[in-house]
Amino acid sequence: SVVLAVLSFTVFHITALGVVFVIAAGILLALLLWCAWIRRQYAFGGGGMMERTHLVILSHLDFDGQGQLLEVGCGSGPLSIRAALTWPSAQVVGIDYWGADFGYNQTMCEKNAASEGAAARCVFKHGDANKLDFPDESFDAEVSNYVYHNVMGADMHKLLLESLRVLKKGGVFALNDDMKPNMYGDMDAFAQKLREMGYQ
Repeated sequence: SVVLAVLSFTVFHITALGVVFVIAAGILLALLLWCAWIRRQYAFGGGGMMERTHLVILSHLDFDGQGQLLEVGCGSGPLSIRAALTWPSAQVVGIDYWGADFGYNQTMCEKNAASEGAAARCVFKHGDANKLDFPDESFDAEVSNYVYHNVMGADMHKLLLESLRVLKKGGVFALNDDMKPNMYGDMDAFAQKLREMGYQ
């Protein structure tokens, strides 16, 4: 836009077109600066927004820190690591599909856990949220942060039921996601169905 603005003013001598490109360049620059600011707010060591989000999610777990905790969709591992640091007696398992688009992998998670001193209590595995490779009632607690909406083509109710399948009776599950009605359907009806199944 800047180059086209300069050309419009100096070569083509079309002032109106040059003004349009100057305005476009200003808008694009503002958008770039806004994106950089948002990225900084969510960065660890930056604005700390993601760390605060993780602390809020963990604060919703009525978990005594004994037993095993599962994170569905661990990405690069920060929420799993935070859980391990919060509950030093817990064993934490983080699973993720680690699609190529996100640039995360098991090795990265393991390095991150080691750098935080939590490697001995964190295990990371490749997994699919649609079909968790664990027996029924394997975990005392589960967490997931902004993951399920990324599972393309999934029936969200079945997806959540699969996560609940591996949760022990009396276990706790904290989920943070984009709960749009067109994505999750009628969550009030689903919550009622869960109550009828014995969940609180």
